[in-house]
Amino acid sequence: MTQQVKQLLSDSKTVRWTALALVSLTMLAAYYFVDMIAPLQSLMEKDYKWTPSNYGFFSGSEYMLNVLGFLIISGIILDKMGIRFTGLTATVVMLSGGLIKFYALTPYFQNGGFGYELFSSFLTDMPATAKVASIGYAIFGIGVEMAGITTSKTIVKWFKGRELALAMGMQLATARLGASVAFFFSAAMAGARRVDGVLEGNVLNPIYFGLSLLAIGFITFLIYTFFDRKLDKQTGATKSESDPTDEFHLKDLAKIITNKGFLLISFLCVLFYSGVFPFLKYAVNMMENKLGVEPHIGGMISGLLPVGTIILTPIVGNYLDVKGKGATLMIFGSALLMLAHLTFALVPLNMGIAIAAIVVLGIAFSLIPAAMWPSVPKIVEERYLGSAYALVFWIQNIGLLFFPWLIGVIIQAMNPEVAARKLEGDPTALYNYTVPMLVFAALGACAIFLAFLLRREDRLKGYGLEVPNKKK
Repeated sequence: MTQQVKQLLSDSKTVRWTALALVSLTMLAAYYFVDMIAPLQSLMEKDYKWTPSNYGFFSGSEYMLNVLGFLIISGIILDKMGIRFTGLTATVVMLSGGLIKFYALTPYFQNGGFGYELFSSFLTDMPATAKVASIGYAIFGIGVEMAGITTSKTIVKWFKGRELALAMGMQLATARLGASVAFFFSAAMAGARRVDGVLEGNVLNPIYFGLSLLAIGFITFLIYTFFDRKLDKQTGATKSESDPTDEFHLKDLAKIITNKGFLLISFLCVLFYSGVFPFLKYAVNMMENKLGVEPHIGGMISGLLPVGTIILTPIVGNYLDVKGKGATLMIFGSALLMLAHLTFALVPLNMGIAIAAIVVLGIAFSLIPAAMWPSVPKIVEERYLGSAYALVFWIQNIGLLFFPWLIGVIIQAMNPEVAARKLEGDPTALYNYTVPMLVFAALGACAIFLAFLLRREDRLKGYGLEVPNKKK
C-alpha cells in the first residue's frame, strides 16, 4: 500500500508544480482580460461616450449572470462532472464572451452594424456599445468564475497535506501577473496619448492581445487534463467507481450555508474583494484626475498593486504552511485595506504618497487571499468543496457586481458638471474621488470586525485556521 502511494503523480514535486503552472496560465489570461479596459476609462468616455455610471455598469456586468445563479450551477457542475469537463467548459465560455465584448467595440458595430439599432432602442441613456460589451463581459464572467473554482479545487487535489497555501499563493501571483500586464501595458498597446490636449488611442489593440491569451489559456488547460486523467486512474477516482455517499446533492447546500465559519469567511471575502477589484476599475482614472498624469503612468502606479502581490503572496502562503496564523493575518490585511483607502480619500496626493498607498493595498491583497482560500477546506468537508468555493465566489460576486456600479453613480452624482464636460471632450474637467474612496475605506473597517469574529469562531470550533497547513 505504501509503495502505491509513493507512485502517485501528486507525490512528484515536478509533476504537481507543472500541473499548477498549466492551470495558473489559464488564470493569467483570464485576469488580463478582466482588467485590460480599466486603464482606458478616459478613452472610453471620449470615443464611446460612456459616462461613469455606464462604465461602472459595464465593470460590474462581469458578475451579473453569476449572481443570478450561474456560479452556483458552476459549482454543482464541478462536483458532478469533475475538474476536466468544468475547466475546459470555462475556457470556451471565456473566449465566447470575450469575442462578443470585442465585437461591441469594433467600428463596424459602433457605426450601425448588426444589432446596433436593436440595442439603441432601449435604455437610451446607455450607449449600445456599453450594453453589448456588458453582455459579452457577463458571459466571460461565467467562464472566469467557473475557472476560478475549478482551479481552487485542482490545487486542493494536488497539494492537500503538502504546500497548499504556497501553491494557492503561487496561483494567485501568476493570475495577478496578468492583471499587472493589463495595467502596465494596456494603455501603451492602445496608443493612448494626448495630442494637443486631446486623448487619442485604439481600445481594440489590447483586446486583440487578450483574445490571444484566452486561446493560449484553453490550450494550457487542455494539456493539464492529461495529468488529471492519469492521477484519477492511479487513485481510482473515476466517475463510475465513485462512492455514492460522496456524490453532491442540492440539499447539501444547506449544510454549507448553515456553517457559521463558512458564512463569516464568505462575508469577509465580499467586503475585502469589493474594496480591491472595484477600486482597480477606477484607480487609473483616479490617478489621472488627482495627479494629472497620463493613462499609462496611472496604469503603472495602479499596476504596482498586483506586482506586489506576485512577490508577497507566495511568501505569505509559505508562512501559513509553516507557521499558520491565518485568521490573524486576515485582521491585519483588513486594517491595511482601510488605511490605504483613507490615504487616497483624505491625504493630498503626490506621486510618492500614491505609490506608498498602492503598496500598502498590495500587502493587504497578499495577506487576506493567501490566508482565506486555504482556510475554506478547513471549514467545509472536501466532498462539498466545489460547491463551497462556488458559494464563496457567488457571495463575493454580489459585491463585485454592485460596487463598481455604485462607485460610478457616486462619481457622476458628486461631479455632475464634470461628467458632462468630459463627454464634450473638455480635457480640464477633473473628478473628485473623495467620497468613493471613503466608501472603500468603510468596507475595510467592516472587514476588520468580521475577521475578529472569524478568529473567535475558530477558537470555539477548532477549525485550525491559526495552525500550519503542512502536516508533520
